[in-house]
Amino acid sequence: MPSLTFSSLNKEIEEIKRALLIEDLASRIVDVEKPHPLRVAIDGVDGAGKTSLANELEGPIRRRNRPVIRASIDSFHNPMIVRYRRGRHSPVGYFLDSFNHDALIESLRLPLGPNGSRRFRRAVFDYLTDTEVDAPLETADQDAILLFDGVFVHRPELLPYWDLTIFLDARFDVTIPLTAHRSGGSFDIEAEENRRYVQGQQFYLSECDPMSLATFVIDHNDIENPLLKGN
Repeated sequence: MPSLTFSSLNKEIEEIKRALLIEDLASRIVDVEKPHPLRVAIDGVDGAGKTSLANELEGPIRRRNRPVIRASIDSFHNPMIVRYRRGRHSPVGYFLDSFNHDALIESLRLPLGPNGSRRFRRAVFDYLTDTEVDAPLETADQDAILLFDGVFVHRPELLPYWDLTIFLDARFDVTIPLTAHRSGGSFDIEAEENRRYVQGQQFYLSECDPMSLATFVIDHNDIENPLLKGN
């Protein structure tokens, strides 16, 4: 049997810490009682780890005998002509024009909320092909939990439609390299191609103060050692 090195032991400890946090979050989420599907939003700047966290929570929540609906803001983009009408590198355009919030509310959040039909669609648009999506109409179980990941989800017009929110607090010097590694592009925070996203997020953080609104805030600067900052 091979001996453990210090680095491998440290990695195992970090994996355990993250797994414990995920289990703790899953328990806190399922403990919230609503007479309709529970709508959970996971927020954070680009590259903070929102999608990964939502995917990690799905298994533990299902093991607690709750159905899960996964959805993302990426399926509710506006057409390109709307997204870039203020210019392709406009930070204000990124914040104001990227997503179809009316469709998000009507297709997903209202149906799952109080007195909702529970008949929902989890996508309306494919930004990669710049075309509408004819997603099937689905019916949610009454005890289902929506795990929704996306940027800007603490905007005032969206807040009334969440039952619980999580904000991943991560610095741009952490998130920009992660985004560049995942999708290509510059690792430089100051690069022109990153200006739209960094300054757009800075505008959001200043105007909406999501960390003060979130149910839970997680320090996600070290993704292997996330720290719950609020409860």
